[in-house]
Amino acid sequence: MFLENINKENDIKQISREDYGKLAEEIREFLVDKISVCGGHLASNLGVVELTMALHLSLDLPNDKIVWDVGHQSYTHKILTGRKEEFNKLRTYGGMSGFPKRRESDCDCFDTGHSSTSISAALGIVTGYELSGNEGTVVAVIGDGALTGGMALEALNNASALKRNFIIVLNDNNMSISENVGGLSSYLSEVRAGETYNDIKAGVVKSLNNIPVVGEKLITQIKKTKSSIKQLVVPGMFFENMGITYLGPVDGHNINQMVRIFNEAKTLDHACIIHVLTKKGKGYKLAEKYPSRFHGISPFDKKTGKLLTPKTGMSYTDVFSSKIIELAKENNNIVAISAAMPDGTGLKKFSREFPEKFFDVGIAEEHAVTFAAGLAVAGYHPVVALYSSFLQRAYDQVLHDVCIQDLPVVFAIDRAGLVGGDGETHQGIFDISYLRTIPNMSICAPKNKWELEDLLSFASIYNGPIAIRYPRENAWEGLEDYREPVRYGKAEEIYREKDIMFFAEGNMVKTAVKVREVLKEKGYKVSLVNARFIKPFDQEIIFKYSKDHKVIVTFEDNVLNGGFGEGVGRFIGENDIDMEVVNIGVQNKYVEHGSLSQIKIEAGIDETSIVNRLLGRLEDIKF
Repeated sequence: MFLENINKENDIKQISREDYGKLAEEIREFLVDKISVCGGHLASNLGVVELTMALHLSLDLPNDKIVWDVGHQSYTHKILTGRKEEFNKLRTYGGMSGFPKRRESDCDCFDTGHSSTSISAALGIVTGYELSGNEGTVVAVIGDGALTGGMALEALNNASALKRNFIIVLNDNNMSISENVGGLSSYLSEVRAGETYNDIKAGVVKSLNNIPVVGEKLITQIKKTKSSIKQLVVPGMFFENMGITYLGPVDGHNINQMVRIFNEAKTLDHACIIHVLTKKGKGYKLAEKYPSRFHGISPFDKKTGKLLTPKTGMSYTDVFSSKIIELAKENNNIVAISAAMPDGTGLKKFSREFPEKFFDVGIAEEHAVTFAAGLAVAGYHPVVALYSSFLQRAYDQVLHDVCIQDLPVVFAIDRAGLVGGDGETHQGIFDISYLRTIPNMSICAPKNKWELEDLLSFASIYNGPIAIRYPRENAWEGLEDYREPVRYGKAEEIYREKDIMFFAEGNMVKTAVKVREVLKEKGYKVSLVNARFIKPFDQEIIFKYSKDHKVIVTFEDNVLNGGFGEGVGRFIGENDIDMEVVNIGVQNKYVEHGSLSQIKIEAGIDETSIVNRLLGRLEDIKF
């Protein structure tokens, strides 16, 4: 077992060259074993085993730095830096993160979780090294999907002016989570298919050297005109034209070949990009065949690939998926937009049903939003489906391009609230706060599966920007008898009593129902109102309930700062309404990874925590 000898960074250098392949096999077996038990990102990690090994063989960590774009492909890196024993608690509460974390190891130099950030971050580290005189090598590893992000292209433009060594590894597996789209993807396909410039160059030089007398003169003359030759040989010369040396493509599963090219790249005094071809899911046939399914996966049976806990019921994403198709059949102006996540956002079925009205713009959330604004100006009713944590990347576009013009764009915000194992970078606990600040933006959230359908119907004919936020969980089927027609800015009365008013948004209605039951058992009288609209919230119903309620409790699965409860509290204070306000929401801190039940406790929005907090507040109030 060669893996037993890997207990800290640089231990891999003690492995003999002829044993690299065996170590790679052991790492793959280890990854499949561990991820089948605890879940995590499998296909992407299986694809970069040899690439990661080659980097560790070529670099001296931790002084040399590797910045992993997105970071979900860093599992082999964690193994090679002495963390293999921590994989038993991968993505569990208090355990190891599925992404690079500086607090875990000095070899994790930058926390990542969103795509297209690595080149910018690594360029900053390179510049810092240059200022301090540190001669360490800095490498950014970015996928071909992430390279479509505008930030990556901005960083490439900046890197071209660098007068110091900087290595960008383009991990090209022809996929992000779903298949890549766009012109850059097509360009890379051409490069993959063609004979590489570097192979041609080596062959030409070797042949000319064999020519007596004139050979060396010809080589010198060719070097003078190499740019012209490259323009003919390499399609587009995209990177070279930016001033970044292009090397490759190189076989991403040939360790010795990669080590050689990495060592060559370290000698350059400017930025270079090494184009590495890898196979997502390599070494595990099911992941090779179904890379999207095994991108991020729950615990599964290794032999069959089937989930150990099969999915039951409809998720909110499933409800959205079916309803948006139904609405598009009724309204020809509805179009749908995804940013490289048609599967995750539920738009895959829509893309098959309406291929001409579906647009996957790649990993480019900012572009997705402004593109939607243009479609709206052209008379269409775009639906932009994004995860909550990814929409925050397009905040300026929402504000500047959609809301200033008051355009009818629907934002279907998936993964709103707490999401679990992906941790801080993926928790959807900020969208209420960052969207509430924007004039013309309306925000709503469904209490159950049927209300999501009703809100989508409303949004499809609403003539302005509107966001519908819903969680990752299965769609709740409670309160099925409460389905009042949706009216703009109006809440829905569920239970009317007196003394205490629960004012809950979206997924927190379910929690409020359970908390209410506990309080009623203790003798309290509690009303429950489903907010439906977070912005604008129903002000009239607050005035109405203030006549016989002394306390209003807001419920939200968003941070308290800038959230729904803060808005309600401010309204009550400004209007001198005689009600004590209690805001239930996520405490103002980043929430770690873990099971949903565990991180709800950490965030303070589990039923027990809420009940205990309310009982402490209510015992001093005379009703």
